[in-house]
Amino acid sequence: MIRALHRWPGLLVLALITILALSGAGLSIFPAAERIGAPQAESGLTVAILASRVQAAHPGVEQIRRAPSGRITAYWFDRGMPGAAVIDPATGEGVASADPDPVERWLTNLHRSLFLGDGGRIVTAGGAGVMLVLALSGAALVARRAGGWRHWFARLRGPLAGRLHVEIARVAVIGFLLSSTTALWMTASTFALLPDGSAMPAFPADVSGETGFALDRMPVLRQTPVAELRALSFPPPGDGTDVFTMKTDRGTGYLDQGDGRLLAWADLTGWERVSETISMLHTGRGAATLGLMLGLMALGVPVMGATGVLVWLAGRRGRPRIRGNQPAGRAETIVLVGSEGGSTWGFAATLNTALTGAGQSVHVGPMSAFAPERYTRAERIILLAATYGDGAAPASAKGFLDRLQAADGASHVPLAVLGFGDRSFPSYCAFAKAVAAAAKAKGWPELVPFETVDRQSPQDFARWGRALGKALGIGLVLSHQPVLPKAETLTLVSRRDFGGQVQAPTAILRFALPRVTLLQRLTGCGFARFTAGDLIGILPEGSTVPRHYSLASGRRDGFLEIVVKKHPGGLCSGQLTALEPGATVTAFLRRNPRFRPGRGRAPLILIGAGTGIGPLAGIVRGNRRRRPVHLFFGMRDPDSDFFYGEEMPAWQEEGRLTRLVTAVSRGRRSRYVQDALRGEAAQVAQLVRGGARVMVCGGRDMAAGVADALAEILAPTGLTPKALKAEGRYVEDVY
Repeated sequence: MIRALHRWPGLLVLALITILALSGAGLSIFPAAERIGAPQAESGLTVAILASRVQAAHPGVEQIRRAPSGRITAYWFDRGMPGAAVIDPATGEGVASADPDPVERWLTNLHRSLFLGDGGRIVTAGGAGVMLVLALSGAALVARRAGGWRHWFARLRGPLAGRLHVEIARVAVIGFLLSSTTALWMTASTFALLPDGSAMPAFPADVSGETGFALDRMPVLRQTPVAELRALSFPPPGDGTDVFTMKTDRGTGYLDQGDGRLLAWADLTGWERVSETISMLHTGRGAATLGLMLGLMALGVPVMGATGVLVWLAGRRGRPRIRGNQPAGRAETIVLVGSEGGSTWGFAATLNTALTGAGQSVHVGPMSAFAPERYTRAERIILLAATYGDGAAPASAKGFLDRLQAADGASHVPLAVLGFGDRSFPSYCAFAKAVAAAAKAKGWPELVPFETVDRQSPQDFARWGRALGKALGIGLVLSHQPVLPKAETLTLVSRRDFGGQVQAPTAILRFALPRVTLLQRLTGCGFARFTAGDLIGILPEGSTVPRHYSLASGRRDGFLEIVVKKHPGGLCSGQLTALEPGATVTAFLRRNPRFRPGRGRAPLILIGAGTGIGPLAGIVRGNRRRRPVHLFFGMRDPDSDFFYGEEMPAWQEEGRLTRLVTAVSRGRRSRYVQDALRGEAAQVAQLVRGGARVMVCGGRDMAAGVADALAEILAPTGLTPKALKAEGRYVEDVY
């Protein structure tokens, strides 16, 4: 809800708020320039002396005004001709033209009304209202992303456009709130929607009728410093019935021109002081430094607008467009998606199209937004759930199980769960199975029996669709065509071969970086930004299903590198291990944010075997800050598959790798990587107690053995791998 409230108003009125921000930034310069350029009154100068000097220089003076910047302007008639000038308070002489700056006047009209009069003022007020909504919703989103208000300035990760958007917001949001609220107040005041609140003294009845009393002898003028003056209006020459009118920072009063007496006085009301303060905060007049600061913040609006559009476009590319998506409260069918890489959203789009075509009203959203209390018209709920890693929730399903458990009892609305995964993995559709089991335990009715889709099979999906259609009493044909991410061509520049002696042919393949456009760099799309541990999807010839490999390099390394083992009958691995330098493949990037070394200086314990060393080696290579890293690496034969063995000594010498422990499974003393951990149990336990982060990469059997070994090692400390996972200090990338 907050995200939508932030996104759509910003996109719809982006041009308007950009015009208002840029014109406001331009106007913020003038108060400071006026303050610097205008002659200032010396300390202690009184209004009596200033008025006497001006009157001596300009006998026909009608009014003296002092701006909040300190600039003093006099207006007079000389031989029937009006005149005006900026005054030097030291002499009373004019030193500059009093005509308004044409650029300032043009910008003011643009900023206030877009040159459209009162109608334009209403439009600009609407823009200020949108800015207020954007500032409030944006602040809430920044706090959510940073992990709470106390972490407002926490370090950010992600594409450049998104990070730049948030970084500007962190600093400028106060200025946006201040400018928008003061603009709305001033508009309301202009259209008399707020009470006037001003107080003028009643015109005195006991005027002396005399004229000619010397200005420098009037007690009130002698007691009033020029720094408090706003305006002094002179009575017409020879008219004894009129008076001097003086306005100051304290109020307004009338002075008798015949004897200098104060005839009447009215203090500024509290309402007037509030209104004047709001005007000062918005215009910067009287607070030039604040005005410049607000102007600088306003310059962030067009940058935030551009980056916001880029983030929005990147998000649209990340998932298919759901046509005719209904609000959750008006939909008969609720389709919720749990996806990590985005492919499950494509199936949701196909299902939405088919159900909508059958006359159903459908809402599609992420499983993380599960809120049964909002589904007031729902007749069924359908969950399309992929699985991340070893049975964990995918990115768009975070917190779903907790929300399901927290729901008040079971709903009468029937529920269906369809799992997506790869049957070759032991944890096939584990998360989807957990969701189905939790819903059943909670008492939710079953719409159709639990089913799965293997390797994005359109046939499996169509078969499940027929069963769903039968349950709904409609003919439902699900013809799904997978939409793959935009792929690019990668050229192989070098390869190193291993594993021949142990009948496990493996190659370290290094590809040249593809060309990255400015748009990709800003949005983080394509190969503009990646780190070791992210995934590269390879599209093998003869298949539409991509195979994913963990990257052994980051963007700063200047190349893309993967470690590939040839599997018997493996389509993609066979093609990759047969590549020669100069050959090309079609690939795309998929980020893997859960497999990261994390921030800070806490030690890393990296554990891998076989090709699992790829992303771990990339993390070591990228350890430019010399963070303590302890690497446990399992191999079959050091003479055959000691991947990155040539680089390890150099990394140790450079401080990128603190310690290397190897385990050889086919040597004279056979042992596995979990055995190597047990051999270093004391140090491992000490590192973990000290806050170390554990990262495991490799086959599932190896990962299970490592978890068992660590459970034994950590038992005396009261810690467990499960507890470390909950803390985010134990992460796996297993296959």
